[in-house]
Amino acid sequence: MLINDAFAQAANSAAQTADPTLMSFLPMVGILVIFYFLLIRPQTKRAKEQKEMQAGLQKGDEIVISGGELGRVVSAGDSYITMEIADGVEIVVLKSSVQTLLPKGTLKSVETGKSNRMLKNNKQKSGEPRQEEQKNKETENSEAEPAAGSTNPDNEKN
Repeated sequence: MLINDAFAQAANSAAQTADPTLMSFLPMVGILVIFYFLLIRPQTKRAKEQKEMQAGLQKGDEIVISGGELGRVVSAGDSYITMEIADGVEIVVLKSSVQTLLPKGTLKSVETGKSNRMLKNNKQKSGEPRQEEQKNKETENSEAEPAAGSTNPDNEKN
């Protein structure tokens, strides 16, 4: 008699827990709302801004493409643009590869290693050797010619 009562109670409690209620779905709904506001909405907003920027490209804009090249837009079509990356050097790229629209005048203010090399080459061409080369030559000469009267163990073996 006690055993039957125990089964009846267990069956009754199992039936109550199997009923889905609104409270059991509430945590899942909360997670979806958090994902929407923290992940999905900002991503779609950023994608929309990127498409508007790419559609609004025009001649003279300074841009950075996905490969990291900086340049100025020479001409813009529906899906391709021609970009000047140096004087007389133009490349054709997809509009979708444009990552950033730079403010006007940025390309002139960007420091590159090219300007430093050009300055060094101009000094060298004008007859002024670079200071680093002079130091290297001095150290090579001092190592190549040991002081008179000193014995070098390598020379004694030969």
